[in-house]
Amino acid sequence: MGALRPWHIAVLVVVLILLFGAKRLPDAARSLGRSLRIIKAETKSLADDDRDLAEKADAQSGYQPLPPQQAQQQPYQGTVQQPVVDPVQRVRDN
Repeated sequence: MGALRPWHIAVLVVVLILLFGAKRLPDAARSLGRSLRIIKAETKSLADDDRDLAEKADAQSGYQPLPPQQAQQQPYQGTVQQPVVDPVQRVRDN
């Protein structure tokens, strides 16, 4: 009773042709095929990304942090700042 019989398919095709027209059906099928191809490619890339992330997580689990190193102070090699002199005081001294 619930099986799809050949005359059901024929009625469905006739209804589709009446609704969309014979010229638009190939375009609709073509765009549906493109959409399915895009969806398939995107789901595959998402699965690949998930697998790559899992591989990176497994590879990083074996790393151990480096031991802390003693900081060596190096001499300051920047410019030496001149002492701040009040301009009024400088005029009085001269």
